Amino acid sequence: MKRVTYKYRNSHLEAYFWLIALVSLALSSPDKATHYTLCIFKNLGFDFCPGCGLGRSITFLFHGQFVESWQSHPLALLAVVILLYRCFKLLKNDINFTT
Repeated sequence: MKRVTYKYRNSHLEAYFWLIALVSLALSSPDKATHYTLCIFKNLGFDFCPGCGLGRSITFLFHGQFVESWQSHPLALLAVVILLYRCFKLLKNDINFTT
């Protein structure tokens, strides 16, 4: 039987933050028209914000709406790959599978 050991480090907080952010984007609805936002640009009345477009694009991507994702922000897939790779790099040395 394999045993999994895990050693927590403060650097893992960054990985947890990114993983929780990606999961929350995956669980949110991309078709929701209005919601409260902390975005400074949206609160000032600007229609375009690259950060909001990226988050919305990642949400579309997780829901399989690839055309809408690309139209919202073309770098969504790259952002998801980079964030998952970063999380893997932060966590990989402290998770061990032993028999």
